[in-house]
Amino acid sequence: MTSLKSFIKSVRAAKTLAEERSVIQKESAAIRTSFRENYVDPNIRKQNVAKLLYLFTLGERTHFGQVECLKLIASPRFSEKRLGYLGTMLLLDENQETLTLVTNSLSNDLNHPNQYVVALALTTLANIASTEMGRDLFQTVDKIMSSSNPYLKKKAAVCAARISSRVPELAEIFVEKAKILLTDKNHGVLLCGLTLATDICVQDDEILEQFRPVVPTLVKLLRQLCTSAYAPEHDVTGVTDPFLQVKILGLLRVLGAGDASASDAMNDVLAQVASNTDSAKNVGSSVLYECVRTIFAVEADTGLRVLGVNILGKFLATTDNNTRYVALNTLLTVIDIEPAAVQRHRNTIVECLRDADVSIRRRALAVAYALINESNVRVIVRELLTFLESADAEFKPSVTAQIAIAAEKYAPNKRWHIDTLVRALALAGSHVPENVVSSFIALVVTCDEELQLYTVQKLYSALRADFTQEGLSLASLWLLGEFGHILIRSGNFSSEDGESQEVSEESVVTMIENLLKSAYASDVVQEYGVNALVKLSTRINNATQKERVRRILESYASSLNVEVQQRSAEYTKLFSNMGVAKGVLEKMPAPELKNDLGKKYAKPKKAKKVTASKKDVDLLLDLVMDAPEPANGGGSSSANNSDLLADILGPSSPSGGASVATPSSNQNIMDLFGSGAQSSPVSTPASAPAAAASTISAYSGNGLSLGFSAGTAQGLTVPITAHFSNTGGSPISSISLQAAVPKTQKLALQPPASQSIGPGSTTTQQLRVTVQGAGAAVKLRVRLGFSVNGQQVQEQFTFDKFGQVV
Repeated sequence: MTSLKSFIKSVRAAKTLAEERSVIQKESAAIRTSFRENYVDPNIRKQNVAKLLYLFTLGERTHFGQVECLKLIASPRFSEKRLGYLGTMLLLDENQETLTLVTNSLSNDLNHPNQYVVALALTTLANIASTEMGRDLFQTVDKIMSSSNPYLKKKAAVCAARISSRVPELAEIFVEKAKILLTDKNHGVLLCGLTLATDICVQDDEILEQFRPVVPTLVKLLRQLCTSAYAPEHDVTGVTDPFLQVKILGLLRVLGAGDASASDAMNDVLAQVASNTDSAKNVGSSVLYECVRTIFAVEADTGLRVLGVNILGKFLATTDNNTRYVALNTLLTVIDIEPAAVQRHRNTIVECLRDADVSIRRRALAVAYALINESNVRVIVRELLTFLESADAEFKPSVTAQIAIAAEKYAPNKRWHIDTLVRALALAGSHVPENVVSSFIALVVTCDEELQLYTVQKLYSALRADFTQEGLSLASLWLLGEFGHILIRSGNFSSEDGESQEVSEESVVTMIENLLKSAYASDVVQEYGVNALVKLSTRINNATQKERVRRILESYASSLNVEVQQRSAEYTKLFSNMGVAKGVLEKMPAPELKNDLGKKYAKPKKAKKVTASKKDVDLLLDLVMDAPEPANGGGSSSANNSDLLADILGPSSPSGGASVATPSSNQNIMDLFGSGAQSSPVSTPASAPAAAASTISAYSGNGLSLGFSAGTAQGLTVPITAHFSNTGGSPISSISLQAAVPKTQKLALQPPASQSIGPGSTTTQQLRVTVQGAGAAVKLRVRLGFSVNGQQVQEQFTFDKFGQVV
């Protein structure tokens, strides 16, 4: 075997990875052999463990040396004990079973007369203490914290912090000792005492309250550090004891959160630190950063918070990227607290969008998004568009989406909204999110004809100039197919740069054909293109151009894209019957505008607690697409129930927030629409006859009659049968019955036995309603849907004619 020095030289001398691997494997085998032969020479064991530690730094497997580390710990020689503890800290963790063998050695060494041996044990315990080890040794650690040796006290304090994190119930034991450490004159002891106090305060609110009285002591200490003269012992580049200042600020941040009196006591000293600390160097910046974090964590006054934002603004003006990144990251968290103060630094933040460092640009973008409001939307969106022009591909989807979100929320007018989105589509290329394109199309469809003409002219001009932007091509093709006739009818126009744009049926068809033949026509662009052409065929009058469109569509009958090939066949067939084609390809109705742009890119919000009944309400009401707002007032129980039933399925704005139960979790939700499998274990079969013969009429019209019959109550559960009868001469299909009940009742709903009934036929549907107590009456809010003679009929009503059924 070689020495450690020779082994390291051999590894470094290896010229190839295979040669290095060979050296390591041979030495590992020799170490294993040495362990098996159980040499008693402690120098050999020490040398082997030292090699293992080197192998550990190389990422090699070293588990076979764990027991040897324990043997070194048990050695009476300090050098071997030190190496053994080092190996234990590196090669073992709190999940290793071998760690249980260390407890006895640690216990012995914690009581050793040599302070350096005790320090080794404390350091090891602070690094690898498990829950069981903490419970076994906390009393010894607590005893050491009371000693007069500052060298051991500071290590014991850090060890106590580790034990309290692993065994939270033991944190209370260290409270009084931690308070004493906060008044210690020794620098190291005070630092470790602050660490212990901060850790146990974060873990337990009750302990936090016990430390609130020490705020004046901490404030006094921080003021002394801030105003004291030059102290060479702990001075770092002109800042007195920055490490201690940071620790004190961290504990003040914990103690002042949510407590006005504690915050008032520290406001003055926070302002003093923020004003007197030099930020020219990293040391001062670190103290100022912790000060700003504390200012925004406690109940500070407005002036102090503005001062904190200004400090972050100074950080942005530095040349150090780490400082600027930290400032941007912190501004993002405080913008909701002091938006006006952050807005003053808008120009500096926007400048960061041009930074060479990608991390700075990413953080600056996040802050810029949060800064947008009605007053500055034009300025910031213009900067975002400038950034989008030269942005990397990874930024373009999110930037385009955020521009669309900002324009949707804060656009001063629709024309600016349209101009902004067209510009974004022209710059983002193929990186435009699908929902941005769809929201832009929905916006244009809902505009008046003047804006629709303005938009298609703008898109026509942009598309003639550039085929390479897929997002622009998709939006242009869809809108040209829909509103191309408006463009053609208006004739030639001049673009924004003064260039004359020729518009005719031939020029529009030619442009779309050229786009489809270009190298930039992806499968999706081709799909949009053939749709645009077939729609234009019903909106143009020139027979030559119609025939040309037909030939273009026929040319895609052999396309490798199955979707395009199928549409080509279908659209070509439509040319044989233009009467049908005009009906099929008529103008699309204006879609319902949905504010869903921000779902993917919006800032995450804290989840709210939702009760089970509320969840049930949302589930049912989502299905009927009319969820109510939470209740704001009181009122009688019956009135609330009545209002709920009247509003759950009704078109009026709901005001009740009562809970409605849905079928059990193992029942298919789609059963509510009559299309799912029957799976509820508590429901009766669809074909089961009603227990009661009496049927109460609930609805009659459009050839359908609906009645309800209540069966014999089973405890507090009432079986109800809905009877559907076809009283007309035409078949009835797509029968769907949805229902809701008041919050005091629960409903299980089965699908109809049949969704279609012929003239004179009947079918049934089973419901089960559970009430809370005797004497209750069942109330139903019903939505009934069915189709007769190709027309869809929907009716909704309240049914409460059962009377007392339980």
